[in-house]
Amino acid sequence: MRDTFSTAALSSSSSRPASALRVVMVDEELPYPPTSGKRIRTLNLTLHLAQRHRLTYVCHRNANAEEAEQAARFFADRGVETVVVDRAVPAKSGLGFYLRLGANLLSPLPYSVATHNSRALRRALTDIARRRRVDVWHCEWTPYAESLRGIADKHRVVVAHNVESVIWQRYYETETNPLRRWYIGRQWHKFKNFERRILGDVERTVAVSATDAQRLREDFGAGRVDIVENGVDTQYFQPQARRRTAHRLLFLGSLDWRPNLDGVSLLLERVFPAVRAVEPRTRLCLVGRNPAESLRLRVANMPGVELHANVPDVRPYLADCGLLVVPLRIGGGSRLKILEALASGTPVVSTRVGVEGLRLEEGQDLTVVDDIDDLTNAIVSAVRHPEIVHAQAERGREKVLEQYDWEPLAERMEDVWRQCAAEGKIRRR
Repeated sequence: MRDTFSTAALSSSSSRPASALRVVMVDEELPYPPTSGKRIRTLNLTLHLAQRHRLTYVCHRNANAEEAEQAARFFADRGVETVVVDRAVPAKSGLGFYLRLGANLLSPLPYSVATHNSRALRRALTDIARRRRVDVWHCEWTPYAESLRGIADKHRVVVAHNVESVIWQRYYETETNPLRRWYIGRQWHKFKNFERRILGDVERTVAVSATDAQRLREDFGAGRVDIVENGVDTQYFQPQARRRTAHRLLFLGSLDWRPNLDGVSLLLERVFPAVRAVEPRTRLCLVGRNPAESLRLRVANMPGVELHANVPDVRPYLADCGLLVVPLRIGGGSRLKILEALASGTPVVSTRVGVEGLRLEEGQDLTVVDDIDDLTNAIVSAVRHPEIVHAQAERGREKVLEQYDWEPLAERMEDVWRQCAAEGKIRRR
């Protein structure tokens, strides 16, 4: 959807300092192109760290063949070794999908952990552990810590982009279908048990916010939790010299992620019709990757709503809209799209779940509402009094520039790596 990585980190890492660490990063796929919040975060931090350390990225092949080739070239050009294994991507529809869901009832692992724990990936990691010295094993998503079990038993870092069990708890609390609610409840409890076991065992856990860090310590017994927040490329996202349309609302986010789809449904069913009833000129623009055909058809039949899929650059949409609307009631971690919006000078109206984890002040840097039902009034007020939310966006931009640039965040991750590697050496003596 967009290339949002720091240009400061684009040079090839042909020469690294003598103190460079050998780090193996384990992930779902190569995080390129940067078309989701997780990919944007991972890519920016990886590119900065690759300039100073020897990185090996071990993952499954990206599902899209063209994307996989493009990603491999991109990382090779920047001095990052990749070890990519093939896998059959399980479909999320059809009879086979429901059979796999049923079979997972017999497994202690959550479905998303079990389906990502492939033999091919474990063989690749076993081979690396046998042949190389590794200073740090870095899992870029909590479920992938399962792939390292029995292979590496020290100097492990797990990045918790979200507290996964919190997301499943929120799925459970918002699901109305009794059968789905029962199944989701089981997944929620499996994730609680999984996170407690994994995060209580590894040497370091990285949270993306102080809120998540506290949960990980108190609820899951994570021993050493560091915070490396999400960030934004403040050179790429800047205010544009164009006039905003106060009545133009923007939703921005991956349209193949369930929490975003839940938010979009709430916008289309409840919020936007209520706003348009009192402000008929209002339009809603949905921008995101991989929308389902059902969503395309739904939008096509709704007046005042437009859908832009897989756009190459989101900045024109951020520049044109009157405000970004974040209608989330399910989620974890923190939202990069809010940081991107504020860096661009775009006003933001968000639910409390949407803004969770960000060091921003409600009423000063953005507008925050307690629940979905309060969104309508907040949007109408913003449309009618744009000067108020524009002033918030200016203050929010200053806060983002001070706190959320990628370079100092990469330095924090580097500190975590060095401390973890040093602790491993001490234990070996």
